[in-house]
Amino acid sequence: MRAYHRLTEGERNQVYALKKAGLTQCAIADQICVNKSTICRELKRNTGLRGYRPKQAHRLACARQSQIRRTRISDTTLTGVEQMIREDWSPEKITGHLKDIGEPGVSPEWIYQRIYADKSNGGDLHTHLRCQKQRRKRYGSIERRGQIKNRVSIEKRPAIVDLRSRVGDWEADTVIGKQGHSVLVTLVERKTRFTVAIKAANKTARAVTDAICDYLKPYQERVLTLTYDNGREFAYHEEIARELTAEGFFAHPYHSWERGLNENTNGLIRQYIPKGKDIDDLSDEDVAELIEKINMWPRKCLGFKTPNQLFLRHQQLVALASRIRGFPSSGSVKL
Repeated sequence: MRAYHRLTEGERNQVYALKKAGLTQCAIADQICVNKSTICRELKRNTGLRGYRPKQAHRLACARQSQIRRTRISDTTLTGVEQMIREDWSPEKITGHLKDIGEPGVSPEWIYQRIYADKSNGGDLHTHLRCQKQRRKRYGSIERRGQIKNRVSIEKRPAIVDLRSRVGDWEADTVIGKQGHSVLVTLVERKTRFTVAIKAANKTARAVTDAICDYLKPYQERVLTLTYDNGREFAYHEEIARELTAEGFFAHPYHSWERGLNENTNGLIRQYIPKGKDIDDLSDEDVAELIEKINMWPRKCLGFKTPNQLFLRHQQLVALASRIRGFPSSGSVKL
C-alpha cells in the first residue's frame, strides 16, 4: 500500500488530463503513483460546479489547509489524560469524556502514541492498557459438561430484552480464581451496564444460588429476567426463578456473544483478578472498590455516561446499589 501523499499543482494537472482522457480513478492513481483513495478524495473534495479544474482544485486545497488550526493541548489536559490512563481508562473513554465536558479534544490515536512513546522512554503507562497479549479462540469444542435440568433456551427469551428498553434484565456469570476456592458471581444489568459482584464460598450450584438469592431477594420486583451461561453452577436456576419471581434463560453452549455484555465485563474484572489469583485473599471491601471503579468508567455505548449515572436515575433501584456499601456524597454507587 502506498503511503499518504498530498498532491501538487502539477499532479492535479495530470489528474485533469487523464480524467479527460477517460481513465478510471484506479488507472489515474497508477499513472501518478499514488493510492487510489487519494484520487477519490481529490475528486470528491475539489470538484466545482463546472467539474474538476486543476487550478480551482489547487486553490480549494490550499485554502482548506490554511484553515486547519492545531489546538495546543494544555499542560493541565496532559496531566489529566495521564491520570485517567493510570486509572485504567481506555484512550477512547478519555477522548469521549473530554469531549463530553467541553475540554479541547485529543484523539485516541494521539493518546496511544503518547503511551507508546512513554514506553520507549522506560515509562509504565502501557501497563494500564487492557489488552496486553493476543487471545486464542477455541473452535469446534464439544460440550462435555453435564446437562442442566429444565434449562430454557435464550431463543424463548422475550424480544423486549434485546431492546434494552427497561431496567431489570440481567446477565449472570462467575469469575473463577484459584481452583476450589471462592468465586465472584457477576451480574450485569443490560440497559445501564451496571455491575454487581458477589463473593461466593465456591463454585457449587448451592453456593452460587444462595449468593444470588440472598442479594437480590429484597429487590425481586426489579429483577425481570436473568440470562446464564451453561455452567453447572447455575443448575438450581429454577430455585432462583421461584425465589425472585423472575424468568431464567440459558445461552447456547459456546455462544458467548449471546451474553456479550457479561463476558466483556468479566474481561474488565480480569484486569485486576487474573486467572489463578486466589479470591479468598480479597476482602469484601476490595471487591466493592473494584466494582465501584468499573461502574464509574464512562462507556461509549452510553454516550460516555457512567453506569452509576444511569442507574441512579432509576430511583426504584437505588436500594439495590446501597445493599453493600451505600452511596457516597458524590453520588456514585459503591458495590
